[in-house]
Amino acid sequence: MGSSARSRYDEDMSSISRRRFVPAAAFAAMAGQARAVELRPATLRAFDDYIDKREHRLALERLNPGAAQFLWLDGRPERRSAAREGRVAIEAARKKNPIEAPDGLIHDWVAGVFIPAATLARVLARVQDYDQHKRFYAPEVMDSKLLRRQGDRFHIYYRLMKKKVITAVLNSEHSVEYFSLGGGRAHSRSYSTKIAEIESPGERTEKELPPGGGHGFLWRLNSYWRFAERDGGVYVECEAVSLTRGIPFGLGWMVEPIIRDLPQESLEKTLSATRQAMRS
Repeated sequence: MGSSARSRYDEDMSSISRRRFVPAAAFAAMAGQARAVELRPATLRAFDDYIDKREHRLALERLNPGAAQFLWLDGRPERRSAAREGRVAIEAARKKNPIEAPDGLIHDWVAGVFIPAATLARVLARVQDYDQHKRFYAPEVMDSKLLRRQGDRFHIYYRLMKKKVITAVLNSEHSVEYFSLGGGRAHSRSYSTKIAEIESPGERTEKELPPGGGHGFLWRLNSYWRFAERDGGVYVECEAVSLTRGIPFGLGWMVEPIIRDLPQESLEKTLSATRQAMRS
């Protein structure tokens, strides 16, 4: 960590320590624990098992399109009403959320919006304009690039900022594929293929840490999108499933806000920004 970043970090930690009345020596040890964590194989296996079950359900829905509604928004009138009124409808996808995993947490949130006077073609073109996502989804997306494209398959780069009490900057890559279903409907799947935290971001000493290290505020992110053109516009939904570190004993007051709150807040901002991007 560079000298200026270290100075800012020490000031922030000192300030929080004073507010929480934590002895300096104990606080230094806790802060070090909050900053250093490693993704363990058992944690990743739990996430992969959860995703397997989630995608099995998706496969069943595709094989039996009449067995389930295409849009999550159509499941309850209040969801669709919220979207039609210009708000983001958002809920936890599971009653117990986040889901505990060995040394980690799995977060599953789903949200939807309605974009009036839009067409499916225009929405997809804007969503697939990955070089401009740094503009559409700022400040959380600090930079974005389309690395390569093959038909409806995209490989993209994001530089992400996660900020709540503690700030983490991440380099990430994602594999995205789109599927046309006909009848004004489409869906896509996005899988993170790399998430690496940046130490001393923006400074001369900036360094990318190995994937699976750092704060552990984001280890994996899968996103499942649905698009439906009807009612004079386009409904857009996203279910985001992410994997983070667990909450270390004694550090809940410092780590819990970013771990528990950010997945929901990030998805809500993403859907709102998607709606707004169609106006720019």
